[in-house]
Amino acid sequence: MARFAANLSMMFTEVPFMARFQAARAAGFRAVEYLFPYAEDKDAIAAELKRRGLTQALFNMPPGDWEAGERGLASLPGREAEFRAGVATALAYAEALGCTQLHAMAGLCQPGLSREQQQATYVANIRYAADQAAPKGILVLIEPINSRDMPGYFLSTQVQAEALLAAIDRPNVRIQLDLYHCQIMEGDLTRTIDRLWGKFSHIQIASVPERHEPDQGEVNYPWLFDYLDAKGYDGFLGCEYRPRGQTEAGLGWFAPWADKE
Repeated sequence: MARFAANLSMMFTEVPFMARFQAARAAGFRAVEYLFPYAEDKDAIAAELKRRGLTQALFNMPPGDWEAGERGLASLPGREAEFRAGVATALAYAEALGCTQLHAMAGLCQPGLSREQQQATYVANIRYAADQAAPKGILVLIEPINSRDMPGYFLSTQVQAEALLAAIDRPNVRIQLDLYHCQIMEGDLTRTIDRLWGKFSHIQIASVPERHEPDQGEVNYPWLFDYLDAKGYDGFLGCEYRPRGQTEAGLGWFAPWADKE
């Protein structure tokens, strides 16, 4: 049975962040995800999750200076101390929120540095994060992001992610399989799911090419939902899409799974 998580960085933005938990639960979601929680007090978020009966499915480790255009630190030589501080912060939030998955953003390719240099830094940093997270029962996720939405991102394909998993060689590191990004970069979603089975622990969805609700565009999501059910996928499906209009007005696709008790 599919378990959907509302992405509160993109959905329910009609209300302030802390009000989005209630809005998501009222719409029938039982889980949430978002990019970053760090502007809010972790105990306040934990209380809101408990109040609304919501599970925290996922969030990202600190990405560096997001407003200045940074998109993660994991592959950036010379920023290891900042990355490690971010790991500690993220783990503190994850423990408070009962969250068992953290995504470590890779960062952008850096002028003057070879891919080999950045990959060595990335592998070492993800190993460090995984080793810190393992005693707490937390998975560290790596996510390929398409080069159209995020030009120059270090990690852009599932093939690359699969090779990095082998190099990192930690049992609590998995792929965050975003089907929107994957369709843009590689396509062949069903066979990719089959090939990566057991290597990913979280899926995200959005229509392609517009990144709206998963009821339009070139990907047949209802078929994929049934396929994942048949294969026994028991993780979350993160709804990381930009609503076409008001969030609730676009949730017709979600009606078969909504829990409004």
